[in-house]
Order: sequence, then structure tokens, then C-alpha cells
Amino acid sequence: MDNYLVISADCHAGLPNPEYRDWLDPEYRERFDVALAERQKMAELAQHGFLNEEFAEAWHAENEEGLRGGWVASRRDKELDADGVAGEVIFPDADAVTSGASAPFGAGLGATGENPPELLMAGARAHNRWLAELCADSPQRRAGVAIVPILADIDAAVAEIRRARDAGLRGGILIPPMWQPYEPYHHPRYDPVWAVCEELGMPVHAHSGVADKASYGPHIGIYAAEVRFWSARPLWFLIWSGVFERFPGLRFGVAECGAFWVNDLLWRMDLVYERDHGSQKLGEQLTSRMTMRPSEYFDRNCFIGASNILHRELDRRYEIGVGNLCWGNDFPHPEGTWPHTMAYLRDAFRDIPRDETAAILGLNAVPIYGFDADALAPLAARIGPSPEDLGQSGDPTARWAGLKAAGRPWLTGIELAPPALP
Repeated sequence: MDNYLVISADCHAGLPNPEYRDWLDPEYRERFDVALAERQKMAELAQHGFLNEEFAEAWHAENEEGLRGGWVASRRDKELDADGVAGEVIFPDADAVTSGASAPFGAGLGATGENPPELLMAGARAHNRWLAELCADSPQRRAGVAIVPILADIDAAVAEIRRARDAGLRGGILIPPMWQPYEPYHHPRYDPVWAVCEELGMPVHAHSGVADKASYGPHIGIYAAEVRFWSARPLWFLIWSGVFERFPGLRFGVAECGAFWVNDLLWRMDLVYERDHGSQKLGEQLTSRMTMRPSEYFDRNCFIGASNILHRELDRRYEIGVGNLCWGNDFPHPEGTWPHTMAYLRDAFRDIPRDETAAILGLNAVPIYGFDADALAPLAARIGPSPEDLGQSGDPTARWAGLKAAGRPWLTGIELAPPALP
């Protein structure tokens, strides 16, 4: 195939807020009406100073029709086709500007352990029901991620995971990155969740969005500096506590948090595991639940949904692991690459070898999410970008050979700088 099979590992979908009412269990609809009115008032207050209103108005004016793809399947396919995206992994909350198309009762990207658990589960079920119908419109193309609040009621969470999978949501589950005031994710009470996800082949995700907002006051820069930390944090809890040792088939992904932090994290965790000079004083409890280096668990169990990946991050791909990176266009969020994906791809992948480009743009996502690459091939041949579309002329393999051989320098002992851009 001349054109790349592109699978976006980070897309979003959600109904306009009022339209979720019919998807809720009837006993929650009156509370939804009250919550909807309160949410609108809070959103108006929160946007003052936090939201660039001039940008928001321009964004909606320029993309009004395309934004309907957040909940209208036919429009969605049109936008994905134009972006060259053959397959997609779908997270909740289509509107990242005013939160106007978000799961009920705060059950989407902003969910935390402080939300009322009964309402969270009700909102999650409503979204999951609707999302299953959206995915059924084009099941080969869409892998829907079920919202599953796992903090308060483990049995209910396991039941919803099974129900969502039976309904066709094969994209895995989304869990709250922040668990307070419940037990952290190293606690064995979550083992039934990890077990059922391993059994069903449902990847577990944390997605950027929540953070310790109560501490920030009006200082939005603090949020921007550390929001990725909160969503990545479950990763090292699962590695160091032995969750991946007990559940070797469990997959865990960090979505929309970039990839620039991964190589340094793996470097430091491996050094600690090997008890470098700064870690020699630590006792046997450090590694008593592990039989491999942290980077080995990462390679086997983890992946990064690196939306809008930048060339500087691709410079580090051999340390991160080429097979651990999945690209995403973040449709229909304004911080993603849609609707100008081709320009972004040219900038990021113009000098990346074609086999690695193919892996990161789509092939890595195939086994994680159960896509049928053969079934998507005709669509990719029609809409997917070619190497020429991405400015990939010639074979750059030799330019990257030294860095590829160096791999992870803390393991190989080879330290090299990335090659200069052509």
C-alpha cells in the first residue's frame, strides 16, 4: 500500500449536553435537569479569564459544520476522510472549549474521586450507550473508549466494563487520573478491574484534563505546567507496585499528554531499579514486586497516545520506543491537528523513516485496539497520506542509524545527539 494507514489514537465524541437526557436511566433525569442548569452557570463563571473568548468565537465560526462531527456520524466521517484518518479511538467530551458536548454529571475527562459516585456511574452509562450506537455506524473504523468510574464501587465498574464490551466498545476504558479520596491505584482492591480488562483485551487509559485546580487560583500557567503529571501519574503507580507483574496482559495508555517526558522517566526509573548511587540506600522493598526493569514493563504493558506529536519528540523515539507511540489528531479539539493534519504531519514526519512513520501513525494501534488493518486498507488507500504528501523524499534511514543503534543510552552506553534536520 502506497498510502499510510492512519489511526488516530485520540479522538473525541459527545452529544450536546441537553441531548444526553434520553440516554440516562429514567430515575436520574430530574437530577440531570437541575445539574444541567447549574453546570451552565458554573461554566460561564469558569470561562471568565480562563478562556480566550476571541479565539473561541473564531474557532466555532470557522469550524461550525465540522464540529458537528463530534456527534453526527456522517459529518464525522467526512472530517476524518479530509484529515486522512481511516480509524479512530474515541474518548468522551467533543467540546474542549466550552464543555458544551460532555458526558453527564461530569463523568467525562474531568471526572475525579470527588464527584458523587452514583451520578458519575449514571452519566458514564448514558455516554457509553450513546457511544456504542455511534461506533455501530462504522464498527471497523471506530474503537470507542468506555467511561468507567472505578473508584467507589468495584463490582459496578466490572459489570459496566463487561456491558460496554458486549455493546461493542472495544477501545478499552477511561479511568479518573486522580483517585482522591479513594485508595490509589496500587491498592489490591482494583485487581478485579485490571483482571477483567486483561481478560477482555480492554486497554485502560488516563487522559489529560484533570489536575489540582483548587490550588491554582487564577494562575492558569500552573495548570498548563502540571496537568500532564496528574494523567501520567497512574503509570508509575502500576509499574512500581507490581500490577503489571500480576497482570502481564494488561495494557495501559496515557493519552493526550505528549511524549516528551517518557524517555527521561524511563531513564530515571531504570537507574533507581538498578540502584544507582542515589538509590543504593533503598531496601529490598523497592523491587520486591518486580522481576523486570521499569522500561521493560513499559514496553510490554504501556503505550502513549501522543496527540499532535512534535518533531522534537520524534527525535527521542528510540529512547521512548517506536512501538510505544500512537499518533492522534485530537478531533475535534482545537489543540489538536484537525482540520489541518497534513501540514502538521509534514512538519513532524518529513525525515522519519517510512516503516517507523507507518508504525506510529497507525500500525502500533492495530493490535492494541483490535483494528482490522486489511479491512481498513481500501479506505486508507483512498484517503491516507502518501510519503510524498508528508515530504518524505529519499531514504533517511542512514541518518538515523546511529541513534537507532544507541537506543536507550542508559542501557547501551551509547550517547548521541539527534541528526541535524536536512
